[in-house]
Formats: sequence, structure tokens, C-alpha cells
Amino acid sequence: MSKQNLSNAELTMRDQVYGDNPLEDRETDHYKKEYISTFVDKWDELIDWDGRAESEGQFFIDILRARGKERILDVACGTGFHSVRLMENGFDVTAADGSAAMVAKAFNNAQSRGLILKTVQADWRWLNRDVHGKYDAIICLGNSFTHLYEESDRRRALAEFYAALKHDGVLILDQRNYDAMLDRGFTTKHKYYYCGEQVTAEPDHVDEGLLRMRYSFPDGSEYTLNMCPIRKNYLRRLLSEAGFERVRTYGDFQETYAEDDPDFFIHVAEKSALHLVRWGGTVAEGQEDIRDYTEDYYDSDDAAVFYSTIWGGEDLHVGLYDTTQDIRSASDLTIDRMIDTLPPLTKDSHVLDMGAGFGGAMRRLVKKTGCQATCLNISETQNEYNLQKIRQARLNDRIKVKHGVFEDVPFEDASFDVVWSQDAFLHSDQRNKVLAEALRVLKPGGSLIFTDPMQADEVNVENLQPVYDRLRLNSMGSFRFYREAAETLGFETVGLDEMTHNMRAHYARVKQEIEKNYELLREKGASAEYLDKMLVGMDHWVNACDSGNLAWGILHFRKRA
Repeated sequence: MSKQNLSNAELTMRDQVYGDNPLEDRETDHYKKEYISTFVDKWDELIDWDGRAESEGQFFIDILRARGKERILDVACGTGFHSVRLMENGFDVTAADGSAAMVAKAFNNAQSRGLILKTVQADWRWLNRDVHGKYDAIICLGNSFTHLYEESDRRRALAEFYAALKHDGVLILDQRNYDAMLDRGFTTKHKYYYCGEQVTAEPDHVDEGLLRMRYSFPDGSEYTLNMCPIRKNYLRRLLSEAGFERVRTYGDFQETYAEDDPDFFIHVAEKSALHLVRWGGTVAEGQEDIRDYTEDYYDSDDAAVFYSTIWGGEDLHVGLYDTTQDIRSASDLTIDRMIDTLPPLTKDSHVLDMGAGFGGAMRRLVKKTGCQATCLNISETQNEYNLQKIRQARLNDRIKVKHGVFEDVPFEDASFDVVWSQDAFLHSDQRNKVLAEALRVLKPGGSLIFTDPMQADEVNVENLQPVYDRLRLNSMGSFRFYREAAETLGFETVGLDEMTHNMRAHYARVKQEIEKNYELLREKGASAEYLDKMLVGMDHWVNACDSGNLAWGILHFRKRA
């Protein structure tokens, strides 16, 4: 018998193999004696592919698409559920697993659905020996990482994942909520992961070093798995120490959760990458790319709490206050005013929102007009919140989300009927390039419509330094700048609707709401330092409006046919 056949003995084994005391079987390689063919053949009863697909929805698909990831390595493919789903949605997938029985079952499952799945048997600790090339994303799902008992094995596996990713790659890794299990005992909603209604999955034993799960099937058969109960924050630390730059954790596909509530945690870890590579171009030595600051600012916990609380979690732009003092209602009035300014939109119209924030404008626009929309935004925190809201509104088929910058729009020429933006262009110090990109992706006759906090046409910029400092700006646009720049590029001006008094009213209202909700914001996680700086910043903006140094309104340009 060959060495390979010996190493894949699980293909012919009929019974799981444990030592005299199964609770002492705590070795990483032991999984091969557990995932025998008879157990693997029943695995899909436990998962229930249809139930699992309904429970998790588009979560993983949306996260990968929003980041522009196409080439995916599923390192714990199991029987192929996620690999097949991703293939069916257009991703280029390679499926890997340490268990030969799982790899064979995954291939057969894909084949039964008319797909040829690229498969490879690979141990994570030597992943790059068996899997070649670089991937946009790696997924490691199904609580698989907890088959690693030794910290050295975990660090080795994460290093292999890191090495197999492209410079801007992302790792998505999940785990059971072992914190709750260890501290308060086992409970489960049995809602998201193991959806087979006739199958039970419950622990026989739990301690800090071992979880022994028992799986019982309708025909009376039972199987067990030994795993290491890794705590959430420990795994987050390992991810950071492996070099991943930002780690975001979800509980049962939600970004906010009670620590003891979810059955599973999902970690989305971004590989370290130079912003210079991510955004393209160069900056002078010692200078900061404003996009780096913008992304970090809007991805911060402070900003997420502040904007979602004060603006109601829909958007974060200036509203119209002539008939209301409510920030949420005023924000909607701006959207409605912009919609009314545009030519009628139909179900075949396609709108690009450059700097979409939480995406509320596009959700409102699509609901009102039936058009298609794409949200381009630099903050992945906001993008993932937006995706969640899109799923809840059942608008997945009408709205897409893309992570990126508007100086380098990742879409083809003449792709959109309308380019839309609200109070976002100020975050770019290359506004000519932003306008040029809008022109490029617009169809002939298409509209560019946007709002932006601007400086007055005639102003001493030294008077605006406190305003610049709040968002790390080094310049602002103006009505005259945008009109001249747009017309030079080839736009024609449709209308410039100056409404600076609304910006003054808006920042005054925001300050009032911060003061009113200060303690609530602190309870939700916003720091006192952030909120205090925000209060000072609001005063600077209000004073600059009162001094005639700022401007705001709706600007509408048309690409010549």
C-alpha cells in the first residue's frame, strides 16, 4: 500500500478511531480518524444546504463582491457548500481540505450540480506546498480552525494563509462562540450553521482544552468530533499578530451583537498592504494620502457609532431644514430634491453613488424609481453595514456595493446614466480627477449630480484652517471651481442650486444632538475625546458659515451627447 493511501485511510475506515480515553485525543492530526467516509456521507444532512443558504443569505458573497475579490481559496471546503455557492455566483474557486473523504464528497456534490470544482487535499500547515499562486480571498469556515490544538500549529496555518493571499487579500474565518459555552454552558438557536432539522449536535464534554461534540442522525447513527475551544479575543489577537491589518468580527452575520448571544463568530481579516499600492499613484515624502486618513476615520468605531446614532444609520449628508428640524427627515429631503432635479429614472437606469456612506440615498432612490444602483465607498465598515441594510430591504438584485476610491472608479466607460454623490468629494484632493472619472463612466447625455461642503468663491483660506483640520483636509472645492473644472472636461452646466443656509442649520443641529445624546454615544462606544473634538468642530463649521466663508448646494452637470 502506498504512503498516500496510508495517509488517506479514512476513505476505507468504517468506524471512527479514538484512544482508550477519547478525552485525551487532543492532537491536530486526529481529525483524519474522525472524518471517515460514513460520517462524511451524512454531513450534508447536518448542514442542510437549502436551509443553510437561506439562513446565511448573501453574507459571504456580498463581503467578497464589495471588496472586488474574485479568486477564492476555500481551505476547509468540507462537502463543498460554500465552494459551490461561490462558483454558482461567478467566483473562481479552489476547494481544499485536509480530509480526502471531504474533498471527494465536495467534488461529487459540485458535479451533481453541473460544476467541475477544482479540488486539492492540503494540510494548512504546509498549504503553499500543495496550493500554488496567490488568491484574492481565503475562507476557512465551518468551525474548522478549531481542529488545531497547538498554538504553534495555529500560527503556522495563519502564516500560510497570509502568504497565499495577494497584497490586499482578505481572510474570512469562523468559530463557535466558545466563550459563552465555556463560561455559561452550551445553548444554541440551531438557526444558522447546522440547519438539518432531524440532526442534533451537542457537546458530550467541554473544558478549556477540549470540546467533544456528538452528532446524532435519524437512523440512530452517532459520530463525534474533538475540537479545541478557542476564545474569540484570543483568535483575534492571533490574526493581528500574523500580520492582518484590520479584523472585524460578526456574530451570526450581524456586526453588532451581545457577546453571549451568537452561536458563531465570523472574523473578516484584511491583509496588511501599503496604501500606496492600494490606491495607486504617489505622495511626496512626509505627506499623507488623504484617502488613508478618510478610510481610517470612517472605519473607526467612534465614527461608526456617531454617524449611525446621530443620522439614524441611513446616511451622513447635509439636509434641508426649511420645513423640519429633524436630521433624519432633512436628510431625506435632500435626496428627494436631487431626484426631482434629474430626468425620470426607470428600471433600466443605472446610478453610481460615489462615496455612498451607509447607502441610504441609493436605497431610497431605488425604492422610489425602481432603478439599479451601485454604491462605491472607501469605508468597509460602512459598506458592510450598507450590505446588511440592502439585504434587510430585499434590494440585493437592484443595489451593488463596491469598495474603492472615486479617483480610480473600477467600472467601464459609459456604464452609468447618473453619477450621484453627497458631501463626499471634499475628501479628495484630486477633485479634477474625480470629475474626470465621473465623466468617463457616464453615458453620453448622462447626469452628474452632487452636493459638497465647499468654500466660498472668494475667501481667505487661512480663515478656514480650523474647518480643514477637522477632517484633515488641505483644500475644498467651490461653486466656481466645480463649474469651471466640469465645463473644461466636457460637461455642460444644468444647474447650481446654492443653499448654504442649510449647511449652517445642519451643523448647528448636529451639535445640539451630540450634546443631547452625549452619554448615549459614550455608552455605545464613542470616546469622549472624539465627541469633544466633534463639538468643537461643529462650532468651527457654524462660525465659518456665519462668516460667509463656506458654501453648499446641489450641483448638476450633464455629459454632452
